[in-house]
Amino acid sequence: MRKAKILYKNQKAGMLIQHDNGSFTFKYNDLWINDDNKPVISLTFPKSQQAYHSTFLFPFFYNMLPEGSNKQIVCKLNRLDLNDYFGLLLTTAKHDNIGAIKVVKVA
Repeated sequence: MRKAKILYKNQKAGMLIQHDNGSFTFKYNDLWINDDNKPVISLTFPKSQQAYHSTFLFPFFYNMLPEGSNKQIVCKLNRLDLNDYFGLLLTTAKHDNIGAIKVVKVA
């Protein structure tokens, strides 16, 4: 199992988990849900107490990944499998990312 904090403008909005079977779960933090001033991170993830589950990486997160030659270079330099989308997300979305979302690995 691998976990990542999902930060919105450097504030912890939720948690993304890749389970051992390859499926994914996203859940907002309770404090984020209960604060009416905190926005959703995506229209595909309305604020809810429920966890969101998927057999593949959610499109919202998948669309944050590099493509083409950029993806190949990042994977080669970081020794990542080209199909390790979660590993690629953890590598590329923790610092220099377009938008307000960052993905930070949880040890």
